[in-house]
Amino acid sequence: MIVPRMTSGIALAFVCLGLLGVMPIIANSRPDGFGALGFAFLLSVWQVVFAVPLFAWGLRGSEKGIFSAKLSGRERRRALWVALLTGAMFGLSTYLYVLGVEKAGAVSAAIAIQAYPLFAILWETLFLKRRKTPVELILTATLIAALYFLGTGGTGRIDGLSPWFLLALGVPFLWSIAHVIIKEELGRRPVTPAQVTFFRVLISAVFLGGGVLALEPSGFAETLLRADFQFFGAVMGLVYYLELIAWFHAVRHIDVSLASSITTPWPALTMALAVIFLGDRIEPYQIAAFVVVAVSIYGLLVASLRKEKRHAA
Repeated sequence: MIVPRMTSGIALAFVCLGLLGVMPIIANSRPDGFGALGFAFLLSVWQVVFAVPLFAWGLRGSEKGIFSAKLSGRERRRALWVALLTGAMFGLSTYLYVLGVEKAGAVSAAIAIQAYPLFAILWETLFLKRRKTPVELILTATLIAALYFLGTGGTGRIDGLSPWFLLALGVPFLWSIAHVIIKEELGRRPVTPAQVTFFRVLISAVFLGGGVLALEPSGFAETLLRADFQFFGAVMGLVYYLELIAWFHAVRHIDVSLASSITTPWPALTMALAVIFLGDRIEPYQIAAFVVVAVSIYGLLVASLRKEKRHAA
């Protein structure tokens, strides 16, 4: 029998799956002339707008989170630098996400973003000295091979490796680093999911706004004033914000491994929607790469769970 909290967590993970699958379609449906940097900035601004009510409501309730903590001056400075660093990382990853989806294609970029466990394994091995089993190493090698095959357009030739696909891999790369830093801080600070999300999107919006002013100053006003730009920025900002909140609350009720396994197939949804709404053609090599990537990720999740059970026993 599934307990109510687990049911809620599973339902929220499926919500994340749907939202993740829709996001690349929204990004590539934006109006002509709406550049990747301006779109990343505007969607981040709207994320802040949508994050304010829940953030403010939490301050009025019993969960004051980080504002109830008694921190020393050194701890406050550390928390500030962590927030600025991870916020800038998430801001850059948002830009790379939009640009990668545009240049590499919604489907290929969606599969590339599934490389997140690969980078997580890398950091665990390098910095946490966690040894991997032979099964995990084989699955990791298979995952790398599938991503390489996808990045070369199904040719397997190194000269066919798409730089835009490599750029899309920068998204899970940055996510994995920022999440490791945040996870360490969450263990030290009583911060709520709403506060983490609010500070993340606020700093990202400021970071990206500075980028637009520095690199595309002539387009800054147009980004803010055009109604069609605002519409797509608001839709993407809302969907992205809901995905973040749904994910944070899902992993409060169920293990991260279970939530990750539920959301793994989201590129398949992107494939279907790309055909319907973008008129994209799905190539056989993309389907093959996605199947291998999904199976590898599921295998890594199962292997990780078995290893945790052996250590607990």
